[in-house]
Amino acid sequence: MKKIEKPSLLEALNTITEQGQKTSLVEGGQVKNLQIFGDEVEIDLEIYNPTLQAKKKLEVQILQTVHQMVYEKAKIKINLHPVKKAVEAPETNEIKGPEIPGVQNIIAVASGKGGVGKSTIAANLAAGLAKLGFKVGLVDADIYGPSQHIMFDAAKVKPKVVEVNGKNKIEPVVSYGVKLLSIGFFAEANQAVVWRGPMASKALNQILKDAHWGELDFMIIDLPPGTGDIHLSLVQAVPVTGSVVVSTPQPIALADARKGVAMFQMDSINVPVLGLVENMAWFTPEELPNNKYFIFGEGGTRSLAQDLKLPLLCEIPVVQSIRESGDVGRPAVLQSGTPLEEKFLEFTRNVVREVAERNEKLSPTQKVEITTMAGCSTK
Repeated sequence: MKKIEKPSLLEALNTITEQGQKTSLVEGGQVKNLQIFGDEVEIDLEIYNPTLQAKKKLEVQILQTVHQMVYEKAKIKINLHPVKKAVEAPETNEIKGPEIPGVQNIIAVASGKGGVGKSTIAANLAAGLAKLGFKVGLVDADIYGPSQHIMFDAAKVKPKVVEVNGKNKIEPVVSYGVKLLSIGFFAEANQAVVWRGPMASKALNQILKDAHWGELDFMIIDLPPGTGDIHLSLVQAVPVTGSVVVSTPQPIALADARKGVAMFQMDSINVPVLGLVENMAWFTPEELPNNKYFIFGEGGTRSLAQDLKLPLLCEIPVVQSIRESGDVGRPAVLQSGTPLEEKFLEFTRNVVREVAERNEKLSPTQKVEITTMAGCSTK
């Protein structure tokens, strides 16, 4: 069986131009994703003419070209999506809202799909930053599936109301040195949050703006999976310093992670992506400490990071104690003297480094000098 290579696929697609367009599919940026599985190829394309006739004509042209130029027996799946004309956000280059007083850096932790461990990564990032000596807040913006109040052993705690400058403010719950607010504090454990977009967005704004956060070096935002109302509400509400996108190595997760990156890089949003982190990278049995089993695939996020020219912030293995730590409400980074502590601290230091570099090179949301703490150099 002939090995299908990505460059040859792109070369073939570069000879095809959608009817009515002046540039090829590749030159026009319409090729959004290519996945190769042996002799099987999956192509994600954005098209300007979504009519059935135009789609069928383009599909036939792609099939013929790839079979002729790349591999005649290739099995090809083509996913066609209408070009999005920036209806997801207002037509403005600056939709970020006012700063939160005292908050220096706001980091959004996102994922293209659910089930990749985004909340676990956000929890350990927040706890890791606190462990390194930073002042940290954590906002659980996963309105429909909050979990941070459980991961920080605060499920039975209720935030208090305090008066600040004559106004009532919500006082975040403090756990392991992290100031925390989650919609989970305000809903019963067996109560489903059934809200339309505007209500969910209003709840997020209240958590961000009607709380007494005090002085914070970092505010971590644990976003819902996907791209939607909450994500847009966040960038409209506050100036987000940067984002971290979480994925697993498997192709279906990587395809969604790519879309998550693309959302932050839209001209109307323009939030710097600090890097990618791969969760569930491999499994090492306790009785075979030198073995690695790549259950969900090997190196997928690293390849995606290279393709997108973004840093790979860390690769986190599948370890039973990570799950157990979340369930009992003590993030794994707090397991002193363990390989997991070092792995999550490596990730945390890399995020700090990228934030410092971002603030040095780009127009800052709010310029901050990040000092070196607990061996965490920003250089």
